[in-house]
Amino acid sequence: MSKEINFIEGGVTAPLGFVANGILCHIKESRKTNDTALIYSEKICNAAGVFTQNTVQAESVKISKKHLIDGKAQAIISISGNANACTGEQGAKNAYRMAECSAIELGISTEDVIVYSTGVIGKQLDVSKVEKNIKTLTSGLSKEGHKEARIAIMTTDTHFKECAVEFQLDGKTIHMGTMCKGSGMIHINMGTMLSIITTDCAINSKMLSKALHESILGTYNCVSVDGDTSTNDSLTILANGLAENKEITCENEDYFLFLEALNKMNTVMAKKIAADGEGATRLVECNVTGATSTESARKLAKEVICSSLVKAMIFGHDANFGRILCAMGYSGIDFDPNKTNIYFTSKSNATRFFDPTVSYSVHGENTIQVYKNGVPLDFDEELATKVLSAESVEILIECADGNCNGTAWGCDLTYDYVKINGDYRT
Repeated sequence: MSKEINFIEGGVTAPLGFVANGILCHIKESRKTNDTALIYSEKICNAAGVFTQNTVQAESVKISKKHLIDGKAQAIISISGNANACTGEQGAKNAYRMAECSAIELGISTEDVIVYSTGVIGKQLDVSKVEKNIKTLTSGLSKEGHKEARIAIMTTDTHFKECAVEFQLDGKTIHMGTMCKGSGMIHINMGTMLSIITTDCAINSKMLSKALHESILGTYNCVSVDGDTSTNDSLTILANGLAENKEITCENEDYFLFLEALNKMNTVMAKKIAADGEGATRLVECNVTGATSTESARKLAKEVICSSLVKAMIFGHDANFGRILCAMGYSGIDFDPNKTNIYFTSKSNATRFFDPTVSYSVHGENTIQVYKNGVPLDFDEELATKVLSAESVEILIECADGNCNGTAWGCDLTYDYVKINGDYRT
């Protein structure tokens, strides 16, 4: 379809009618930056969500799933520093109190508030810290508040993560914005990943849910940092309809343009999460072509970026491509190694935390082939080391089994990952 979709500033408050704020409530005593965020729409929204597939689920996940049953929501409150997971009946009460105090101050129904939490698992939340600061949080809601909110959802993240797009639909300008957090415990199967998407597009809850579930398959679900699926993964989208386009109620041309914009934005955020993996020094993108199906291509790509040996190989700048073939071999996907090619590429002038508005070259002088049709190649080891030393590295795998492609994103495995997680709780 490819109508023009442009990146803009503003994050979650870029769409009409959305405001946000973030403040410090000292959820975790040692924290010095904002830890409590609130996003609010002046009009009740059609809403949809996707949550962790982990059997052990945080109380925030449980209450949010209940509140989204009717496909409606108007606000999201999020805390960092306490996961409110594995906390029993008291944890459930605390999650409800977070929604309730927000609703009272905003003058909306408690059931229209979505609750997010992230941090240490198995520790009771002192919810009174949120309750006594809720007036400050709500009174500070503004269009500029996305800057405070994007900080408040972070835990071990080193960079905030947000973006927004705009495009034309039915003669109206549609805005879509997002922010997310995620650095460790990332192995998304909708690792700890929280994401909020807002839009002023008019689209009903059924089609909103359909678009969200379709979009994550090739974006968020293709990210892995460490193979751990969090208890708290949450992704919610709110649509308030203030752009006043004709409401999307079926899979028509407007729906597919909306989905294209959603995919474009979610791809950027997936890359930002992978790039900011705990202790990471480089973003790794694995592209598989020539697979029998898109699902198979994505599975092969994700198996490669999930491999601890591949991740360590990237950290050591060592073109040990046998580890890639090994990961493909245990993926469960049928492919012919004797008709497979492997390349390493570094993206010219690209950094891990790229600007989505800039186009970076992929293939060129920084590409090296190491494996061709089942045979290892003699290659320049110095060039390979140079390629793998870039902050953004691509592994390109060409199969000859079909016509389908897939991509996954991850990062290298460093000593700092162990340091960060060795004393995370204390």
